[in-house]
Order: sequence, then C-alpha cells, then structure tokens
Amino acid sequence: MSAPAAQPRFEPFRLRGANFNLLVLRLLDARPEVIVPALGDQFRRAPGFLRFAPIVIGLDDIAAAPHEVDFARLVAELRNIEIMPIGTTGGTPEMRSLAQSAGLPPLRAAGGREEDVPVQQPAPQPPPQAPAASAEPPPPPPLPEGMARPTMVVDTSVRAGQRVWAQNADLIVTGTVNAGAEVIADGNLHVYGALRGRAIAGGADNTDARVFALNFDPELVSIAGYYAVREGLTEAPIGKPVQVRLIGESMRFDKLG
Repeated sequence: MSAPAAQPRFEPFRLRGANFNLLVLRLLDARPEVIVPALGDQFRRAPGFLRFAPIVIGLDDIAAAPHEVDFARLVAELRNIEIMPIGTTGGTPEMRSLAQSAGLPPLRAAGGREEDVPVQQPAPQPPPQAPAASAEPPPPPPLPEGMARPTMVVDTSVRAGQRVWAQNADLIVTGTVNAGAEVIADGNLHVYGALRGRAIAGGADNTDARVFALNFDPELVSIAGYYAVREGLTEAPIGKPVQVRLIGESMRFDKLG
C-alpha cells in the first residue's frame, strides 16, 4: 500500500519589510486641550484631510517635562477626531518610555539606528535618568554633480482614494489628480492635467521643491511641511496654470505662461 501523499504546507502569514510615507505631527505644546482643537480647526477647512490617516508624534520640540505630557489623553482625543497616532519619533528616552506605555512605540527612519528605549515592565516604575537621545540619522547624501534627480511618470489620472508617492524622486502626472486623491514627491511635482486633490512636494524637507499644475484647484498643497488648504488660496490663480514655491516660510503662487 502506497504512503499517503504529503499535504501542501499552509503558511498563515508572511512578514515583509516595507517603507511607508508617514506624516509627523511635531508637537510644539504638550497640552491635548490646545493641540486637538487646533487640529480640528484645520480639518474643518480641509474636509477629509488626514481622516483615519496614520501619523507619527514628533517629540523633539516639546519643552515640557516628560511627566507633564498626558499621552493617554492625547491618543484618545486624536482618535476622537479620526486621526490615528501609531508611534513617536525623537524625544528623550524617558518621554519615549511614557509614550510607549500609552500605546505609542518609538519609530525610526528607514536605515536609521535603533534608539535606546527602556523596556516596559509589567508594573511600571518611575523611569531612571537616561542619557540624551541619540542623534537623528543623517540626511541622504546629495546627488553627485551633474546627475539629474530620478523621475516617476504616471501616465493615467489619479482617482479619489489613490495615493502616489515618488520616493527620492520628482513626480510627473500626465492626467488629472481627482478630488480625494493624493500625490507626493520628495522632489518637484508636475501635474499636466487638473490638480483637484492633495499635492505634496519636497517630502524629504526639500524647501527648494516646487509644484506645477496646468489647472490649479487643489484641496491642499504642501511643500516641505508648509501647506495651504483650498479655502486659504485666496491669492492663487485658481483654474489657471500655476507654479507653487516657498519664499522663506511663505507659499507663493505664480501664474505660468
């Protein structure tokens, strides 16, 4: 009698590393009662922006002592306005430890070194004094002289709900970016159709990046973290060919042609 055939092996899951483009909410104030209403005001001017989007909480700019930050309340109130905090970046080891106890693990940039994070104990004790936080990983080296920045080209329109990200590259969209869509470029962003969704250039803190659109009517436009929503574009030539750039910390909208 022949032996029964071997059953194929079933894999219940697989783990795979990946890079994601996440926005960082850099806290300049430690009080949830100040932070959350200010965010709510922004969302009322840009309905749908960041709704249910994962964000990282940046801790480097908080002047308050770690024990003065109510991370549990901050997480709960952000989720109440449909923002999903998933972790933290920066801050002292003590502050990261307190954030982790509220469900916000420390994250690191892709390619960066793991930070020295105290291990959480079942019964948390007052954290001991720890050395200063490790330095942020250095920015990527500039392109060699004479080498052009790589470019991603999208030959179709970008539909509502879609997100396109040109990592470490410029982005060219030959069609329309529809309302509810999002296009992101670490370099310059070109839209040769109508720009009606969200446009983000200079995603890697590149303040020299620019946004070009033949029909400019976005829900939101951002360069290197500075942004303006549709209701705030009173000086922009809506519906016209436009170039957007930063002058200092102000956004400038110039008609093309």
